[in-house]
Amino acid sequence: MARSSKHSGAKYANGNYKSYQKAYDGSKLQISKRSALNKENRRRGTYGNGDGKDVSHKRDGSTVLESMKINRARVGKKRKA
Repeated sequence: MARSSKHSGAKYANGNYKSYQKAYDGSKLQISKRSALNKENRRRGTYGNGDGKDVSHKRDGSTVLESMKINRARVGKKRKA
């Protein structure tokens, strides 16, 4: 039998996660970053064609094409460690 908790509601400790994320994604800075990356993806011919490639940032600020799986998993490794 599971222990009862005095807290009920959202799965996350921060119950407003979705609303915070929506506000963050809608900020002018994030919109400009996302549009710049989409523009670079289009320039390289990989935007929306299903090839599994993503534009990845390197430490020196340049960009390189990389597998989406590798590029997006890198963030999770940093969080777990």
